[in-house]
Amino acid sequence: MKEKRKTLIIGILMVMLVALGGIVYYYWYQNTNYVSTEDAKVSADFVSVTPQISGKLLELNVDEGDKVTKNEILASQDMNGLPDTSVEQSLVRSPINGVVVKRQGTVGELLSQGQTLITLMDPSKIYIAANIEETKLGKVKVGQPVEIAIDQYSSKKFTGKVKSIGEVSNSALSLLSSSTSGTFTKVVQRISIKIELDDFDSKILPGTNAVVKIHVK
Repeated sequence: MKEKRKTLIIGILMVMLVALGGIVYYYWYQNTNYVSTEDAKVSADFVSVTPQISGKLLELNVDEGDKVTKNEILASQDMNGLPDTSVEQSLVRSPINGVVVKRQGTVGELLSQGQTLITLMDPSKIYIAANIEETKLGKVKVGQPVEIAIDQYSSKKFTGKVKSIGEVSNSALSLLSSSTSGTFTKVVQRISIKIELDDFDSKILPGTNAVVKIHVK
């Protein structure tokens, strides 16, 4: 009976050692070959469309979600006494091919020159903005392949590559000092990186959460 118990205990210990070894190997492999972070979001470059002159808004031709083309007339204003030869100044045109994500004007409203009337984005140029810990940044290089999981599509995986690496930490861009007292607490800093998505055929929404896994080896 004692021999059986001894054999059983040895067997259990061996299984535990193998399992522990497997866990250690897994984390070693992951940390050696990948840099991962959940601190990532889908992002896009937004373009503000503004009137060239001050005046009453006479016509607004787009709604949120509409696709527009470059130089398309989106709105028109009262010419406010301008000569007919200056009619172009009263027209508000799209500076890019894109989608209307925000409309902030109402017909009849008095607009000021430079006031944001419409916000556009180019859905074909969506990217991932991720924040990497400074202790891991040395492994990250421009051009490295990236696996991407976007919360909006839980079962679908996307791919991309590192497009650029920030030149300063996020805290360095803060308007407030990171030290508010005589007590210093060391905090691991994070640096922003931009990840360019490979070709995709899904409607990805900027601002949604993502998880990235960068292949560093």
